[in-house]
Amino acid sequence: MDNLTHSLVGALLGQAGLKKKTGLAMPALIIGANLPDVDAACFFWLEGTEHLGFRRGITHGPPAWVLLPLVLAGLLWWIDRWQDGRGKRPEGRLPVSFTWLYILSFIGCLSHPLFDWFNVYGIRLLEPFSSQWFYGDTLFIIDVWLWAILALSVWWSLRTEKRGGAWKRPAWVGMVVTAIYIAGNTVWSIAHLGSFSVSNKDMEFPAETMIASPVALLPNQREIIVGRKNEYYIVPAGKDATRSNARPMTQNRCAWPQMGAMRKTDSQLAAFLFWSRAPFAEAAEDGSVILRDARFYDPRARDRFSYALPNVRCVEPDVP
Repeated sequence: MDNLTHSLVGALLGQAGLKKKTGLAMPALIIGANLPDVDAACFFWLEGTEHLGFRRGITHGPPAWVLLPLVLAGLLWWIDRWQDGRGKRPEGRLPVSFTWLYILSFIGCLSHPLFDWFNVYGIRLLEPFSSQWFYGDTLFIIDVWLWAILALSVWWSLRTEKRGGAWKRPAWVGMVVTAIYIAGNTVWSIAHLGSFSVSNKDMEFPAETMIASPVALLPNQREIIVGRKNEYYIVPAGKDATRSNARPMTQNRCAWPQMGAMRKTDSQLAAFLFWSRAPFAEAAEDGSVILRDARFYDPRARDRFSYALPNVRCVEPDVP
């Protein structure tokens, strides 16, 4: 998910009562909820599609859940000691407990892979022990309705606290509503896939992969992506999930090129193939091949999730 969502999740956890466990609890929760995205720094040393294969991996796996909170807790504890030694420590700050800073940093950090799992991009939850991708197919990567629920809950809690009321209650209500919203979206995705499967028992095209892709601003709709490597069909959002509404992902499909040798010498190609969940080959204007992913075929974003093979000529596939 986006970093605003992660930050709001951390803030909501704090308003639910965790911020009273120790001084600097809110920074531990909010920064901790964003900490796994330290892998975004890979843009400084990786080029092209290499970042696709690197993101949501090593900094999102079990060792990072333990080590990143330890670093954050140590830094926050040092800041408190540094401020205290210079007489700049805020008077209203609670005593700082390193143990609680670590626990809260851990909780915040753990919320990050959970929410990242909810979208179609995927996450390697077990890295470095396994590089398998996991996908929730539940929420769009930037969900404005989730923003609204989280932000309203945090604001309501802070406002109630300022007035001397029971400020934890609005946060807990927000957490329950958030859970219901996510559960509802999960059921909706499962229902869309179930509807497609039931109505297409005798499909004329393979269905080794089926994805219910959430749609921006429309949590009750899904794009259905179905098929196998290099042969994908899509049922646009708003259409009944039936075979008659499924159209090929592209009319310019190429046969899947032989890339064994290229993959060994081209790190960007290897990264794209490692990351891609629904790959297919499409003809470029000059007759060469572009590799794309069916999850990100929207014209506004597809070029960021593709890899061009300018020296490979497009060959028509043997089957339509």
